[in-house]
Amino acid sequence: MASLLYRLGRGAFRHRRAVSAAWLLVLTAVVACVITFGGTTDDEFTVPGSPAQTAMDTLGRELPSAAGTSAQIVFVAPHGHTVTEPQYAHAISSSMAAADTAPQVVAVTDPVHSKVMSPDRTAALGQVRYQVTRAGLHGDSLTALEKTTRPAKDAGLTVEVGGSAYGSGKSTGHTKELMGVAVALVVLTITFGSLFAAGMPLVTAITAVAVTLLGLSALTGVLTISSTAPSLASMLGLAVGIDYALFILSRHRSQLAAGMDTEESAARATATAGSAVVFAGLTVIIALCGLAVVRIPFLTVMGLAGAAAVLIAIGVSTTLLPALMGLAGERLRPKPGSRAARREQAAHSAGYGGRGPLGERWGRIALRRPLLTLLAVLIGLLTVALPARDLRLALPDNGSAPAGSGQRQTYDTVSEKFGPGFNGPLLLLADTSRADSAQQATAALVQDLKATDGVAEVGRPQTVPHQDAAVIQVVPKTGPADERTKDLVEHIRDQAPDWRERTGAQVSVTGTTAVNIDVSDRLAGSLVPFALVVVGLSLLLLLLVFRSVVVPLKAGLGFLLSVAATFGAVVAVFQWGWLASALGVAETGPVVSILPILVMAVLFGLAMDYEVFMVSRMREAYVRGAEPREAVLAGSRHASRVVTAAALIMFAVFASFVPGGSSILKPIAFALAVGVLIDAFAVRMTLVPAVLALVGRAGWWLPKWLDRLLPDLDIEGERLVAAPGPTDQESRPAPVPTGSGPGAP
Repeated sequence: MASLLYRLGRGAFRHRRAVSAAWLLVLTAVVACVITFGGTTDDEFTVPGSPAQTAMDTLGRELPSAAGTSAQIVFVAPHGHTVTEPQYAHAISSSMAAADTAPQVVAVTDPVHSKVMSPDRTAALGQVRYQVTRAGLHGDSLTALEKTTRPAKDAGLTVEVGGSAYGSGKSTGHTKELMGVAVALVVLTITFGSLFAAGMPLVTAITAVAVTLLGLSALTGVLTISSTAPSLASMLGLAVGIDYALFILSRHRSQLAAGMDTEESAARATATAGSAVVFAGLTVIIALCGLAVVRIPFLTVMGLAGAAAVLIAIGVSTTLLPALMGLAGERLRPKPGSRAARREQAAHSAGYGGRGPLGERWGRIALRRPLLTLLAVLIGLLTVALPARDLRLALPDNGSAPAGSGQRQTYDTVSEKFGPGFNGPLLLLADTSRADSAQQATAALVQDLKATDGVAEVGRPQTVPHQDAAVIQVVPKTGPADERTKDLVEHIRDQAPDWRERTGAQVSVTGTTAVNIDVSDRLAGSLVPFALVVVGLSLLLLLLVFRSVVVPLKAGLGFLLSVAATFGAVVAVFQWGWLASALGVAETGPVVSILPILVMAVLFGLAMDYEVFMVSRMREAYVRGAEPREAVLAGSRHASRVVTAAALIMFAVFASFVPGGSSILKPIAFALAVGVLIDAFAVRMTLVPAVLALVGRAGWWLPKWLDRLLPDLDIEGERLVAAPGPTDQESRPAPVPTGSGPGAP
């Protein structure tokens, strides 16, 4: 691997203008594809084959108006008045009549005629049905619907428009993300001591993100891609793109500070630090592609989008970055006597007995009392993880939309005036083709449903055109995300066999609420298989890289601690409400269902990044003859500062998506930001050195029979040291120890 990357880095350096032009051509090509094939994103969450989705598909064929999305219009009378007063009732009916003519509307329910009013008659709830899903709505359809409420507003009524057609809100823009880039620039400048060098990782990362996002936009014309997928790809691409370039560029500048030729240094940095980047990136890609085992299309697409972002970031870091190194030439070499040069010299000259840089001092603290350090970290992380026991999952509804938005105000008004269940009614599809009397079977179902605990209201059955089925709307007493609503769905499904036996009607539960419940159940049930597949494959990769039994096991257990503490922090903020207002959390409640499995995938990959970057430096020192304790300190000395910078950059990028993120993206971004800090500082930079110090040489033990079976990936670049380059002086970086890792700072 190192030899291949060495040739790749040298070739990119020598043909720097051609490589730069090639990436510019790629950007131009994806822009052309977006213009030619681009479509729109789709935020529908479905699980093909689930009970609710199967019933929804049937409903779409039998009664399309009931299977499409819907909007709600809530009318509230002025204080001291009721909506039944003639002038208000006439205005409501006029608005609903106008809504019936709005684009894509197939049916409306006039609350005046159907008597859908609050018990105190101060509010009325109209319903607007579309024959298409939310993704099928035209850009101006909802705007046109809102304009139809003018008669009611002119009459003095307060009118709010919301419902499932609006979703729970999207990201409020990307200006906040620029803050993450700005923080990254500051951290990079401090790390390199050069604004010029700091700009290079940003250029390569932005290039990778641009290619990824434009590619996803082009694919929206042929694939179903949710709006969250590009946001996730943007987060990951920006974070790992900056970090991977940071690791390689740090090694390059370190070698330049020791006097190495620029071309040889670029090739060696790509070979050694690039090897760590490739294998670290592969763990992220494996974890994200592993989302396919859940068999939920929208989640699979999100995982593949994120994996594509990481893959492109690897490609940019190992090709475009060496080309930029060639264009920069000697300008990247730290000037003699500069702070950067002195810092590089200190990093390489500090011995085991010296004071050493900050990373080594941190390592010494962890190694002074390794058992005490281990216990302290374990107790701290387990304490933070305690709230995770209360983790509740659900897909977001309009109750988590931004405060002040129309859909959120509609949701709150409906909950207050009518009850929370009206925000997420269930639909029952009753197949009466085998019943003796379809009318009697439907009537019996309605009677039983009205007597069911947890049901607030049962609507009038709507018969499908061929008369062999009926659709019944059931309004729960609780909201869409409430656990009691899920219990009601399960109870109705449990009663279905009894109804079939008594009445001959086959009953299926569907509707947006039931579909979301099935999605959440599938996600929860897939978490363990996903973890086994992904963690197993990734740990096998670490076994190949480090040729050690202890290192992969330690990496996996450390990850479990990190993810448990991360989930604890998420529960404390998004369910318990700690710091909720400061983070802009609209409403506390269940966490979005896709968070655990998605965060596990991403965080595991990133955790393995730090594992590779830290431990590869330690193993490098060990295989060159250092004692186990000295090897741990050497790894801390050379890698900690760069890993610290990388973690801070990732934290800044992820955290920048929290303030303006949608109800889906906000908790995911928060979890990743917190998880990166916990894993980098508590686990990789503290727990890992302590464990390796405790186990000593056993930390690098591998059975001989297994050692013979495993291929030698040469991540330390030992073959590069043995084989001279164009000239012996150029190929040997004299006082600088060569090897794998992120690049000595």
